[in-house]
Amino acid sequence: MLKARSGEEALQVAIDAQKRGRTIALFLVDQRMPGMTGTELLVDLCKLFPDARKVLLTAYADTAAAIASINEIGLDHYLLKPWHPPEERLYPVLDDLLAEWQSHARPPYDGIRVAGAQWSRQCFEAKEFLARNHVPYQWLDVERDAPTRELVERLTGGLTRLPVILCPDGST
Repeated sequence: MLKARSGEEALQVAIDAQKRGRTIALFLVDQRMPGMTGTELLVDLCKLFPDARKVLLTAYADTAAAIASINEIGLDHYLLKPWHPPEERLYPVLDDLLAEWQSHARPPYDGIRVAGAQWSRQCFEAKEFLARNHVPYQWLDVERDAPTRELVERLTGGLTRLPVILCPDGST
């Protein structure tokens, strides 16, 4: 379980998880938090983990925001505060959403990932080096995979320095 105290911190935690090749199954976000609204945060988080389930915690006065989130980002569920007792009002909802996510989820690759362009000489050489040395890797084509392209652009400031080797510990 990952947690954060603000929207900016949550976004950074999610970026770090993506960089490490981790998968996030569910985002449980409060609509009212410092720096940004829960809906604004979920918009950014959906770009990183589009398959994650999204739950918004709202006050009674925020139901319009919840309805807007349903239309804007495909919010999976919203809960009105307070949701006590959690054993009856919170946990069953989260359990159902996680079970549904798990039935469709693909486990993440937990090894070296090579992100690059298919016809790049440097990318070919990196893949050939790993293959010759019997090092398993996953190929990520930045031309076909938008989330990978965005990750590489964030890490390198553009797509001019390819390939990018993503290690399981988060280093590049």
